[in-house]
Amino acid sequence: MYTALDLLKGMISIPSFSRDEARVADFLESEWRGKGHNVSRVGNNIILTAGGLDLGKPTILLNSHIDTVKPVSGWTRDPFTPEETDDDRLYGLGSNDAGASVVSLYSAFCRLVEREQPYNLVFLASCEEEVSGKNGVEAALRQLPPVAFAVVGEPTGMRPAVAEKGLMVLDCVARGKAGHAARNEGVNAIYKAMKDIGWFATYQFPKQSDFLGSVKMSVTVVNSGTQHNVVPDRCDFVVDVRSNECYSNEELYGLIKQNVECEVTARSFRLNSSRTDLGHPFVCRAVMMGLEPFGSPTLSDQALMPFPSVKIGPGDSARSHSADEYICLMEIREAIEVYVRLLDGLKL
Repeated sequence: MYTALDLLKGMISIPSFSRDEARVADFLESEWRGKGHNVSRVGNNIILTAGGLDLGKPTILLNSHIDTVKPVSGWTRDPFTPEETDDDRLYGLGSNDAGASVVSLYSAFCRLVEREQPYNLVFLASCEEEVSGKNGVEAALRQLPPVAFAVVGEPTGMRPAVAEKGLMVLDCVARGKAGHAARNEGVNAIYKAMKDIGWFATYQFPKQSDFLGSVKMSVTVVNSGTQHNVVPDRCDFVVDVRSNECYSNEELYGLIKQNVECEVTARSFRLNSSRTDLGHPFVCRAVMMGLEPFGSPTLSDQALMPFPSVKIGPGDSARSHSADEYICLMEIREAIEVYVRLLDGLKL
């Protein structure tokens, strides 16, 4: 526990905002090389492997991320000074999301590789998760052997998320014709946009997920107009689409374009929903241990993994991206034990 806690305090002490993780990556690389691990680095992603990889065995990936969001207003503590309190809490930016998962998975990795496992085990501390950056887990995966299964560390209270919603962001443009607001002229682009915005607000895609529910669409940004007496000829708005596993983002994009009049451009299709079968050996063992599977509405690096994965880690998602973020030390201790019980001797 001391090693995990010491490592987490070191991570908190180093600002590691997305796309600016070099210093914390340097810290972790130095720490782990100093302990004799087989360490490789891809950009600011740090990879640990145990001995030589046996290509006759499946490979299990343990992954969590080292980047954080920027601190929100409202902090009453220094977000970069780890503060341990008498009530078993450790405060600091990234303590809950997802430093606790990084150090817990690392500790589990160290224990699991002490004896031979029926799989290769790889630990990846990745960057750019908070922005779904292309230099993060995607870049690191290209340097790894084929992965059969991944454990993704995120604050879930150590409940296994077997499904996760995907994300697609749409930039929409409704076009009208400018005119003087005092006269009956022009075509108001805001009014044209309102029709499509109403559709986004009320439409329900027919395919529902037992774990993730329906596809959720939210209009989150609207911009239009230049001054009060000019009928606007353009209205721009942004739609946040959270997909379930019943649709790919490309399928949703095609269906949306059939139903709205505005111009629609997707920023990316790469963050699809994921789902792992309840019969997967890892999930079966989790259920036998009394851990209840669920579907997660929040995005993680699972979206970038083209193989089965389960999101599970210490902490509470409600603490993420909030002021005075903290992790309970007992949560870390329990997470290490649960990870080892879930993975020790697991046969895929």
